[in-house]
Amino acid sequence: MFEEIYSPVQQIAFAPFNNLFVKRDDLIDPYISGNKWRKLKYILARVKFENKTHLVTFGGAFSNHLVATAAAASRSGLQSTAFVRGEAVKNEMLLLCSLFGMNLIFTDRESYRNKRQLFAQHFAHDEQAYFIDEGGASMEATIGCAEIIDELTAPYNHIFCAAGTGTTAAGLLRGIQQHGLNTKLHIVPVLKGAAFIQEEIAQFTPVSGHLNLHLDYHFGGYAKTTPELISFIKAFTSKTGLLLDPVYTAKMFYAIRDLAQQGVIGKDEKVLAIHTGGLMGLFGMKDKF
Repeated sequence: MFEEIYSPVQQIAFAPFNNLFVKRDDLIDPYISGNKWRKLKYILARVKFENKTHLVTFGGAFSNHLVATAAAASRSGLQSTAFVRGEAVKNEMLLLCSLFGMNLIFTDRESYRNKRQLFAQHFAHDEQAYFIDEGGASMEATIGCAEIIDELTAPYNHIFCAAGTGTTAAGLLRGIQQHGLNTKLHIVPVLKGAAFIQEEIAQFTPVSGHLNLHLDYHFGGYAKTTPELISFIKAFTSKTGLLLDPVYTAKMFYAIRDLAQQGVIGKDEKVLAIHTGGLMGLFGMKDKF
């Protein structure tokens, strides 16, 4: 199901930049969106290699990863189960998961912290079950995300990406290193107190001088927003025609503009922003708009 797909690069007008480009991974698939497609590509290959038939994963009630995994399982003829963090709820994302055939197990936050234990408790006797960590974090996912760099046909001074688990960041860094590029990689964590992401990246790829972490654009923490961020999203989309999600890509583009205004990035340097998709995250924040 994961045939070769190359997302386009689009130049956009976004002050104060003259050379801002966007890698449109959001266009890869409506449900297996953006970096989720890249993360699952080689995970599914591993599942097939090991002759597993049941994907078991983890996420919050508005997780794009859960929707992507459910869709990928359905298209591949596989069973899927998700441990959903928190109390039982109904929303658009979980509706899609259910329609794709995913079994949902709502899990209290304390139990959710030990994912391996949850997996063992429920699937110790299911030899067909395959553990997929939250967000798809794995070496297979890192290899898939490194292919973003393989697809580039032009050099860039800077590449930007938002980060939650750091898996996509590790893949991008891996790709930059493999190609011997001088590109600076800028990672914008969307969690508060996310300095640990450098350690997460180092689990999959040696950290090098290419990596720059920008820890001050979380807007209060994961899935948190402010009126300033919401106003930015509205203005950005109305001027560029690109949709952003408040959890990841909006914070990244805000950081790009702010760093340019500070002079960290020259307005004539070539900048590539990775649009990691996840636009269904807008459903969880419709009351903010």
